[in-house]
Amino acid sequence: MSTPKPKSRGGARPGAGRKPGSGPHGEPTQPIRLPVSAVPSVRAWLAARSATVVPPDALTFTTAPSVLPLSLYGSRIAAGFPSPADDDLEGTLDLNEHLVQHPAATFFVRVQGDSMTGAGIHDGDLLVVDRALEAKSGSIVVAVVDGELTVKRLKVAGERVWLMAENPAFAPLELRDGQALHLWGVVAHAVRSF
Repeated sequence: MSTPKPKSRGGARPGAGRKPGSGPHGEPTQPIRLPVSAVPSVRAWLAARSATVVPPDALTFTTAPSVLPLSLYGSRIAAGFPSPADDDLEGTLDLNEHLVQHPAATFFVRVQGDSMTGAGIHDGDLLVVDRALEAKSGSIVVAVVDGELTVKRLKVAGERVWLMAENPAFAPLELRDGQALHLWGVVAHAVRSF
């Protein structure tokens, strides 16, 4: 009987493989496991992130929504004439249930600028952006145009596409042949601090 030959293939080899930081993101990578439903969102986010320079703190993905039940009072507050206060506690309210419809496809981004004030979106507002929602004409979207991140109202008429500001001081942007447009998602909510 003959002795089997040692394998000459497979296994780690010194100096083999991609060098840390040499990939498309310019930094070392790490394998992770994530739900299959989140794979398209993560891939799209990485593709859009590599297409433009985005500050690391500009985007925050929701992983698993944290539960923070807060008190919800049953009476409504008058925005016109005052009415006597009502102390009826209706129950608790978790804002994730109202603001995050698709957790694996939702991220937050903070607004910089005044081009969307007519839509009630102001400088410093926090946007809840849902990648699972279909972007239609009339939707407010977060998009990357020629490497720049923006929030605008999408307008589609036949083959023509515009990103419309909601402030008369800003001109509409009509996309021309050769311009790259990547839609990151549809704005579902805006959160404002006073």
